[in-house]
Amino acid sequence: MSFLQAIILGLIQGLTEFIPISSTAHLTIAGKVMTALDPQHPLIDPQHPDQWTAFIAVLQLGTLIAVVLYFWTDIINIVGGFVSANLALITRRPVDDSKRRQAYLGWLIIIGTLPVAVVGLLFRHQIEGAFTKNLWVIAGSLIGLALVLTIAEIIGRQRRGMDELKISDAVVVGVAQCFALIPGSSRSGSTITGGLLCGLKRETAARFSFLLSIPAVAASGLLELPKALRAVDTQWAPIAVATIVAGVSGYLTIAFLLRYLARHTTYVFVAYRVALGLLLVFLLVSGRMTP
Repeated sequence: MSFLQAIILGLIQGLTEFIPISSTAHLTIAGKVMTALDPQHPLIDPQHPDQWTAFIAVLQLGTLIAVVLYFWTDIINIVGGFVSANLALITRRPVDDSKRRQAYLGWLIIIGTLPVAVVGLLFRHQIEGAFTKNLWVIAGSLIGLALVLTIAEIIGRQRRGMDELKISDAVVVGVAQCFALIPGSSRSGSTITGGLLCGLKRETAARFSFLLSIPAVAASGLLELPKALRAVDTQWAPIAVATIVAGVSGYLTIAFLLRYLARHTTYVFVAYRVALGLLLVFLLVSGRMTP
């Protein structure tokens, strides 16, 4: 992997991880294009598709850092409230309402993380396999989630904020996050869709989605880090560059999306997903791209 490729892939990751258009889809398409341009140095090796999965997982650590920095105050409050409130419960001491609310949010994040942790471990080999690198799968996921997101926009009441989150919301959004394991679905896309179906405001659904991504992405990235380093023959420098670029661009994307969703629908992303999915189908059917 060259440094130019690393910068391009880092930008793609940062710009598409939080917008509901699927970073995995865009990275895989870019990786296949780069491989076609330089077949002697393939980024996506058909014989070792798990190496590409490992690279993407580590690249997500860059956008994970972006989430942590952007929501640093929230994270400190959640962790502090979680520890204080639960210790108070054990020692039977009183606790104020603000710490109780933060502890409750911490439990919601834990509950919402459990489904993807279980499914991810059970189907790890399938997730790392060639099936999830197939452009037909990506095209179908892009279009499929676009349709579900449209339904969520239409039927979702979009009335409740962060202070009104329920355990049922965490369960639904957590289950929705499992669909992000299918490339082309989009982690933010699937979780925001789940939030909208629960009746959350768009900005609330996105905010909870980003907080929910922290434990899952951290675990996945750290688990795949050794494999990713081996995949590039221990040339860690390009991975480091891509991760830094992803972090910086990801931070800016979070700020943009939260402001955007406070005033607009997700229909522009729906249209983009459908257009990209149909373009992929055309390129595959015409033989201009291989799956």
